[in-house]
This record gives sequence, C-alpha cells and structure tokens, in this order.
Amino acid sequence: MDVLKLIDEIEDILENASSLPFSNKVMVDADELFEILREIRIKLPDEIKQASWIKEERQRILAEAQKDADTLLNEAELRLKELIDENEITKKAKEMAEEIIKKAQTNAKEIRLGALEYADSILQETQQNLKNLIDLLNQNRQELRGTK
Repeated sequence: MDVLKLIDEIEDILENASSLPFSNKVMVDADELFEILREIRIKLPDEIKQASWIKEERQRILAEAQKDADTLLNEAELRLKELIDENEITKKAKEMAEEIIKKAQTNAKEIRLGALEYADSILQETQQNLKNLIDLLNQNRQELRGTK
C-alpha cells in the first residue's frame, strides 16, 4: 500500500528530526511533510476504490457460491428423479441425493462464510489503515499548530 509507505516516510522524518532541548518537539522540513501529505491525498482515493472493489468481489463470490449450490441441488434432484422408478436403488438414491444436497449446502455455506470473512478482514484492515492515517494526520496538524 503506497499510503502506508508514505506514512512510514513521515514517521522516519519525525524520528530522524532534530529535537528541541527539554521538549518533545522536533524541527522538520514543513515542505517535505506537506509534499508527502499531498501524495497521500492523491493516493487515498485508490485505497477507497480498492475497498469498493473488495466489496463488489465479495458480492460476486457470494452470488457464484449460491449459483453453484443451486446447480448442485438441481443436479441432485434430477438424479433422484431418474432413480425413483427403480425399487431397491430408490432408497440408496434418496440417501445419495440427501448427502449431495447436504454437501452442497455445507459447501455453499463454507464458501459464503469464507468470502464474508475475507471481505470483512480486508475492509477491517483498510478501515484500520485509514483510521491510523487520520490519527497521524490529526497528530501532525496539532504538532504543526503547536497544540500538542
């Protein structure tokens, strides 16, 4: 993530800056920090676009999982109808169909849950990154104003 690299760069500048004696303040090149902040503003929309893409991808994965589950259910029903006319095989066919349906439902549920967890973790990570960035920006603004 480019934004995180830029934030790291700001941290490096602050860590390596000359400190003022008897205070927690440091001297930094304001133009250099402003340039990095401008780059962050430029790149931030890309991060937001990525989060939107992840959300859309999650929806696509869920729809695909549902489609796969429906297909498996339909196949199981067709298989069951084919075997229904045969006496001894009928019981076995019902058991197999139920097993296929159960597996399909379990598989679809696992795919749905996995997609939800994946999307949620990516969104949570993006949200945390954005929060950290906002916190850092607020902290830097306070330092620049001399209020911290």
